[in-house]
Amino acid sequence: MKKKTISTLVLGAILTMGSQLAFAAPDWSKVPKRDVSVFHPGVTPIEWVMKKSDHSGTAGLKKGETCVGCHEEKGTLNFNFKRLADKELEPKGAPVTMIYPVAVQASYDAANLYIRLTFKAPAGGADKGDKENEVKATVMFPDAKVTQAEQVGCWAACHMDARTMPGADEKKTKYTKDGSYELMQWRSAKGAKVGDGKVTTERKMDGGTLGAKAEGAKAGDVYTVTFTRKNPGEGKTIPFGLAIHGDHATGRFHHVSLGYTLGIGATGDVKAVKQ
Repeated sequence: MKKKTISTLVLGAILTMGSQLAFAAPDWSKVPKRDVSVFHPGVTPIEWVMKKSDHSGTAGLKKGETCVGCHEEKGTLNFNFKRLADKELEPKGAPVTMIYPVAVQASYDAANLYIRLTFKAPAGGADKGDKENEVKATVMFPDAKVTQAEQVGCWAACHMDARTMPGADEKKTKYTKDGSYELMQWRSAKGAKVGDGKVTTERKMDGGTLGAKAEGAKAGDVYTVTFTRKNPGEGKTIPFGLAIHGDHATGRFHHVSLGYTLGIGATGDVKAVKQ
């Protein structure tokens, strides 16, 4: 074999190895977990949140307080779930399990941000509109132009006139009045495409710029979903929110988180570990 051929093969092997190392999956055993509670919100869009007669926290939000700062206590949420489950706020019927924890881990390297979710998605939902997917897991990232995004999380994209709300237009999806959300979604159906989309004047589940990838697995009754997206930049703190559609749920019949922050080599409710 000629020296040139050998050199080419060796160089190719080194480049391949280097590529594998650069994009190697994180060692999750070295990444701390932060439990984030997800809950069934019923019919409580941003219009409800910002109406004082409906929501006593409206005054605090106008002063700059956050939903998390008011409602997260001792690792869970202090909502009145009996009220959230009644016919006024959930006319179709509330799920058996109103709240459950999602363990969130985050890691990053020069190219990518990795987010891992571990959870048990309980059965007993009132809606089973998605026949193909038993579970869908979504992460949303609002930009700085979304009004109150760091306070209210994904609620700025949830409106009373959107699909699956009582009497609303079934063709109208989530939308924002200013700014936008990037989103990525994993679906449990075999061979399902990963959602990499955006919410602006409407929601689109593809055409996004995150470069999103996702893989998921179920062991017993526990799901583990790992997302990969482009690294927004070391030293940044970015807001995010979660949504889990369990038990074949669709539309608003999900369990959602409040708005949290993720620190990439920076402070945040969830801190990404560099690897």
